[in-house]
Amino acid sequence: MSDTAERTAPEELDRVIIRFAGDSGDGMQLTGDRFTSASALLGNDLATLPEFPAEIRAPAGTLAGVSAFQVHISDHDITTPGDAPNVLVAMNPAALRNELPKLEPGGTIIVNVDTFDERNLAKAGYDSNPLVDGSLKGYTVYEVPMTSLTKQACEPLGVKPRDADRSKNFFALGLLSWMYTRPEQPTLDWIEAKFGKNELVRDANLAAFKAGHAFGETAELFDHPYEVRPAPQKPGIYTNINGNTAMAWGLIAASQLAKLPLFLGSYPITPASDILHELSKHKNFGVRTLQAEDEIAGIGAALGAAYGGHLGCTTTSGPGVALKAETIGLAISLELPLLIIDIQRGGPSTGLPTKTEQADLLLAMYGHHGESPLPIVAAYSPSHCFFAAIEAARIALKYRTPVMVLSDGYLANGAEPWLLPDVSTLPDISVEFATTPNHVDDDGNEVFWPYLRDPETLARPWAVPGTPGLMHRIGGIEKADGSGNISYDPDNHERMVRLRAAKVAGIAKDIPPVEVTGDVADAELLVVGWGSTWGAISGAVDRVRARGRRIAQAHLVHLNPFPSDLGDVLRRYPKVLCPEMNLGQLSKLLRAEYLVDVRSVNKVKGVPFTAGELETAILETLDD
Repeated sequence: MSDTAERTAPEELDRVIIRFAGDSGDGMQLTGDRFTSASALLGNDLATLPEFPAEIRAPAGTLAGVSAFQVHISDHDITTPGDAPNVLVAMNPAALRNELPKLEPGGTIIVNVDTFDERNLAKAGYDSNPLVDGSLKGYTVYEVPMTSLTKQACEPLGVKPRDADRSKNFFALGLLSWMYTRPEQPTLDWIEAKFGKNELVRDANLAAFKAGHAFGETAELFDHPYEVRPAPQKPGIYTNINGNTAMAWGLIAASQLAKLPLFLGSYPITPASDILHELSKHKNFGVRTLQAEDEIAGIGAALGAAYGGHLGCTTTSGPGVALKAETIGLAISLELPLLIIDIQRGGPSTGLPTKTEQADLLLAMYGHHGESPLPIVAAYSPSHCFFAAIEAARIALKYRTPVMVLSDGYLANGAEPWLLPDVSTLPDISVEFATTPNHVDDDGNEVFWPYLRDPETLARPWAVPGTPGLMHRIGGIEKADGSGNISYDPDNHERMVRLRAAKVAGIAKDIPPVEVTGDVADAELLVVGWGSTWGAISGAVDRVRARGRRIAQAHLVHLNPFPSDLGDVLRRYPKVLCPEMNLGQLSKLLRAEYLVDVRSVNKVKGVPFTAGELETAILETLDD
């Protein structure tokens, strides 16, 4: 074998975690997204963690402006974006300083050496250049002049140096694509399609990508590329999807399954806005979207659409849920189907708008005045957002109630491969509108009673305005049971409060029992969770079981009402541990409801748990 062949033969890896980092204007999210898409097309399993600065555009070169994208690719099933990156691509000194603590000891650093000048070093808070002062001696460092090589590649095209500088992220993408044997053509085709209307930008990006790929192949910096083979997958059609896109598609699917037009009334808010953006593209499915002037108008329009016979929904984050609280109460009083989708973020107030948190569970449970329970459904992975939307719509339509759907910034922006479901396996959630009178009054006349309930579900009839003979009154003032007339009678009010509560409680009979995995029969510890902690919990449980310890896992999708057998499941195990990205909200609910000593492990740092953190917490709980 020749020296060249020895240098270029790929080394096989079972997995790798790469973190791209640079200024918010350096295109790190796009770079990571394209690397992820190429890996998905290759057949790797993957999980991603995009991290954005809160400022729309922080000063260039500062720590506050660092944007990062972490992707974990593997040849086997994975559930998290990884505990610590193996590779850090740092486009400037600020990115290196901000992200280096996350890198594994002895990891690989690829830096854009052109940016390590005195000015940028000072902005990042460095007293000396870390590339020469020995502070990185514990790492493998590759210094690549990305900016100057990009400008050289673009110069023959007539691209100005300042404009060429914007293409350096594609140089980095080309280099990493060579380094990890990603297919080139999908990225080249994407650049052609994305930038085709501006030939100079298209050609500059193509040239930069090819230059980065060629640099990796010809430079003497790298001994060889690496290869992560495809993961075993069930046969079928896959797509790479993030949580917000999956949520939008789930809403469209729900409207088709319900045979109802979909209406979204929404006000843009991070990290929920992409659902509005995605739904606005699908008018061909009968989707109507309204970007309202504020949160209150958004939910008001959605509730009006529900009254008019649509599948009404509104999207928001924690601050928006607070503003929508009065209209949520109105929806509970009107007993109309409505989906409130809360993509949680760090709070309170503006808080950490681009960071993730699970701190709205108690807000969803109790954040509306009066005795006003509503069902809560929580997604646990990016692709599960699709199914969570359908399940929430099923409950809302069948039981004539608003439903809160909880996701978070981690799920919303994180991506994974998704096997597209067989549409024939999705549930029929169609509903029948009231079309005829349902009661005879004292004078023998047929009339319509809007609060005459289904004896099984306690749902009231849904009559579309304008249906002949079914005129009825709606509003926020308490209604008389059955007739729907305004009533201030104390006994009627208590009856209506209890009926609404019983309706929601009765949904427990219509949801699956708790699914317990792992050492179901004889576990020393049950780890119970909800929402986006599923991936980290699953990874940690697998690690601890591999040590020979007996662990069971349960993850809740329905948070109100809880599954009917949840109390029995919790009492079955000697110890129960509940990891949450809050200060123990589900733990509080489980202790109160079932009088079980549920121990909490909590994190509110704006970033998700790692499997390693939870592995440590599980072992400490077992040995306590």
